[in-house]
Amino acid sequence: MNLLEAGKLFQRAKVPVCLLIGGLLLTSCRGIPTQSERIARQDLKTVGVTYRPKNQRPPLPTLQTNASLGSFLAFAILNQPQIEAAYFDWAASVERITRERSLPDPRLTFESDISDVVMSLMPGLMMDFPGPGKLKAAANVAATESEMKYFAFESSVLQTAFALKKAFYQLHFLEAKLSVNEQTLNLLADLERLARTQNEVGKVTLQDVLRAQIEQDRLTTEIENLKDSRSPLLAQFKAALGLTAEQTNPPVPQQLESTPLDLTSDQLWATALARNPRLKALEAEVRRAEASLRLAYKARVPDFSVGLEADGKASPVVYTPQFTVTLPVWRDKIEAEIAAAQAGQRAAEARLSAEQIALAVEFAEKSFLFREAGRTLELLTERLLPKARQSLDVARAAYLSGRLDFLNLIDAERTLLGFHLTEVEARTQRELALAELSLLILGQPPASAPRLNLPANPSSPTTKPNRRKRP
Repeated sequence: MNLLEAGKLFQRAKVPVCLLIGGLLLTSCRGIPTQSERIARQDLKTVGVTYRPKNQRPPLPTLQTNASLGSFLAFAILNQPQIEAAYFDWAASVERITRERSLPDPRLTFESDISDVVMSLMPGLMMDFPGPGKLKAAANVAATESEMKYFAFESSVLQTAFALKKAFYQLHFLEAKLSVNEQTLNLLADLERLARTQNEVGKVTLQDVLRAQIEQDRLTTEIENLKDSRSPLLAQFKAALGLTAEQTNPPVPQQLESTPLDLTSDQLWATALARNPRLKALEAEVRRAEASLRLAYKARVPDFSVGLEADGKASPVVYTPQFTVTLPVWRDKIEAEIAAAQAGQRAAEARLSAEQIALAVEFAEKSFLFREAGRTLELLTERLLPKARQSLDVARAAYLSGRLDFLNLIDAERTLLGFHLTEVEARTQRELALAELSLLILGQPPASAPRLNLPANPSSPTTKPNRRKRP
């Protein structure tokens, strides 16, 4: 039935024009956005312009071996499904603010008295009005939930960036390990030739040659294992980029790019408290609990309904106004809602405190790992590796002169190999600690990351930013 047919039907029933016009006007009503809703929509628009313009993924950067790691990070952020899911979860939570602050839909009513004939024909219009402050309180709860969803989106961006960097560093240092082992394998081949020469002149037995071959076989197997381990690491790198198993394997950047971070700064811990997205999400959860508590107190306020019916059969038309009010008499239910909201607030505050404690431990652990790796690298590069090379040269000369057996020569070779591998492990540990500190603890996103520039007070991490102050 179209509007014209409906109008004729109401006209035949002698329905007052004011009711018809009122019903038609209500079908095109729009509510008044709250301040929190306007802020949330502006935030979503700000991020969406770069991340999903017009809800479409923008063109992805071209992946090449000579491209910077930043290009790969930009590709991963735009292409990773987990980030996209978090973004649209946030977008959905922003839309829920509008739903929560809106009035209930009006109701068209129809009533008639029928005996042998239709005695009365009374269409009407009813409107429900929640108690004063209820819609605003519900909108504030939804707004704080949207803040939580935003920080979940930001966390997914940082986690993806860390996963990509972790896989990249492990692949890079895997190549370094392979290079060390292959150089050592060439060294063992030289030692085998040296042992054969000594055996041919009768200075040593064939046992030295066999020991050199055993070491080569052991190291060859280790090299094969390292090459085989490239596949799972490449799969992790590919997954971090958001590529499926059916898609072509991506290239890996050739140049190693370290994470810039000044760990000597005294402001690092304050920065972690101010920026860490896990803490920010829990702070938003505390604010949501506070808003939920205010909403629970509103359960004491009655709701209202207002309506108007008109008897089109009467002449003149008889209008019947209606007014109803709910009676919040179930005090135990209201007290339970308030108590539940209070318990939720205390739980949220406790989770925030627990996360601050856990973050402090994590910050201390990663800082220690970075300093430990730095000391290890300094020890290896400046003292142990030069001495190990010198020790191997001395052992080789002593073996040629018959003053040292082959076991000690092999032991010198193993020591040098062990120091080289330890150096690679230390560099890996240092880069991973830097990446985790920067991304997951300090919350410093890559340059290409879509992110809101939210001010915060480092000295008071639980203080809500002024720009997000709710009315």
